[in-house]
Amino acid sequence: MTATERPNARTVTDAHNGAIMSSCLVEIDDSSAVIRLTGVLDAAGAEAVRGALLARLCDRPGPVVADVTGLRVVDPPGRNVFAEVRREIADWPAADLLLCDLAADRPDHADAPLAGVPVWPTVDDALAAVAAAPLAAVLTAELTPMVEAARQARELVTTGCQRWGMPTLIDPACIAITEMVNNVVAHARTPMTVRLAPQGSTMHLAVRDHSPHQPTFAGLSPPTRIGGRGMLLIDTVARRWGSSAVPDGKVVWCVLHPDDEAAAPA
Repeated sequence: MTATERPNARTVTDAHNGAIMSSCLVEIDDSSAVIRLTGVLDAAGAEAVRGALLARLCDRPGPVVADVTGLRVVDPPGRNVFAEVRREIADWPAADLLLCDLAADRPDHADAPLAGVPVWPTVDDALAAVAAAPLAAVLTAELTPMVEAARQARELVTTGCQRWGMPTLIDPACIAITEMVNNVVAHARTPMTVRLAPQGSTMHLAVRDHSPHQPTFAGLSPPTRIGGRGMLLIDTVARRWGSSAVPDGKVVWCVLHPDDEAAAPA
């Protein structure tokens, strides 16, 4: 099957050589939360589809609806990619992935990418589900890799914690976001997106940059070592944290819980 190019659409290709890996067409509607996939998705195209979904989730807060009503998935890697993406973004601030898939009502639904992802039969149904549970809150800032970026990020975090009734998380959240931003300033040296959102009683923070270099954490540093304690501080104040590789960079995220506030260093 040969995909037809349409506005705001792109064929899934290999990022290294531009060769078409499958006949899966990805269409992004910049004015909505919908990303549409049509054609045939096989193992060769699964990683590129994963990248397209993660890139869209990086670009906008809130759930993304993947319309796969016109997509045929032909092998397990293709079927699993949607659930894998949803697991990857589970702790990102204000992020989720929903599916629109008619295949759930068909006899051949075993080929549908349903497992582990909420699914609705139409785009309108999926968008109605999104509208019924609107984002309680989210704050986002685009920062440059300058020394003052950490201060700007702390101000954003303080505003969010105060606005959302989480004053006990101000100090640990400021510690975490300072280290995340300073890592970008010192190492990635690219523009960054800082995003935070509450989820129940927890606070979710993330910094997206444009460097593929992943942060490392090797536990306690010797007292004679200068620097290198950023991940240790995040690990100390956060209930959990991680780094997600995305097209053209990464997302470093962490989750803070008020019960852990006492663990934050003085």
